[in-house]
Amino acid sequence: MFRLEVRTSTPAWFNLALPLLAILATLILCSGLIALAGAGVFESYGVMFTASLGDSYAVTETLVRAAPMIFTGLAVAVAFRAKFWNIGAEGQLLAGAVASCFIGAIPMPGPLAMLFMALAGAAAGAAVALVPATLRVKFKVDDVVSSLLLNSVIYYALMALIEGPWKDSFSGYPISPPIEDSANFPVLIEGTRLHLGVVAALIAAPLIWFLIVRTTLGFRIRVTGENPEAARYGGIHVERVLLSTALLSGALAGLAGVGEVGGVHFQVMSDISPGYGYSGIVVAMLARLNPLGVVPAAIFLAAVMTGAEAMSRATGVPAFLSDVIQGTALLAMLVALLFTAYRIRRVGAVG
Repeated sequence: MFRLEVRTSTPAWFNLALPLLAILATLILCSGLIALAGAGVFESYGVMFTASLGDSYAVTETLVRAAPMIFTGLAVAVAFRAKFWNIGAEGQLLAGAVASCFIGAIPMPGPLAMLFMALAGAAAGAAVALVPATLRVKFKVDDVVSSLLLNSVIYYALMALIEGPWKDSFSGYPISPPIEDSANFPVLIEGTRLHLGVVAALIAAPLIWFLIVRTTLGFRIRVTGENPEAARYGGIHVERVLLSTALLSGALAGLAGVGEVGGVHFQVMSDISPGYGYSGIVVAMLARLNPLGVVPAAIFLAAVMTGAEAMSRATGVPAFLSDVIQGTALLAMLVALLFTAYRIRRVGAVG
């Protein structure tokens, strides 16, 4: 017989290996679905990773897809550190996209336009995140439910805009007017879509790590998440910390929307996000809520998303396997996290 036994300590190498083990377990589990589709497992995975990381163009495309997931992963990681369960990064991303599109459509010098787009997008995302945080602090409303439901509110508000005032009168397509050319983010490598927003996402990760690990606010966030009663006893205003965390988390998710408008689509449409906000939850959990770990986790998921389309064309495996891999990776990581606190101990049979 076996039982779970609480660990007295967890080896450092084990903590580092957990995300890799979770990814390996995910690929092994999902190989069964590839085999059921009648394709070769190694061939399919080979096509997936060649298409996403096989040459410089593939790498840049993967980085472009990773950028919004870095921002939403950071948003979720920050929120979860304080045990503010922000499941609303998708809606905050959409709010950031809409706000930045409004600003980007105003003629102004390029650097000024990009700055104001970023500020507007971050402010819009923060404002959306503040709603479930305020409901929790003031009325004890479950932040999981309120932040999740708010995603639908923001999405249908966006649809009302692009089906109404923003609708293209010439083509009839439900899309917003494009932003000014001066507001487009600079392309960093000619012939690719690698834009300034990708660099901003990569810079954001160490900045958020520094904030969480080295600043007073970060200390308050961590203490509030670990033990709110002890935080109160130590003089920390827990409700104020939760509101501050929500603002920071929402701002980061809003910046994901800014990057998609300024660097990729240059306007707002109904499918501007293929679920980057929800993918941010997977990214944050794979990273174990470590901001520095968010970058490789986001790149892994982006590689899966980018490569899944090529794999589908080459082998006939359905492209939505990428969604299955994301979900399986989250479950695998949650199981792996169990073994940081517990070990399996064999117990002798009692006769």
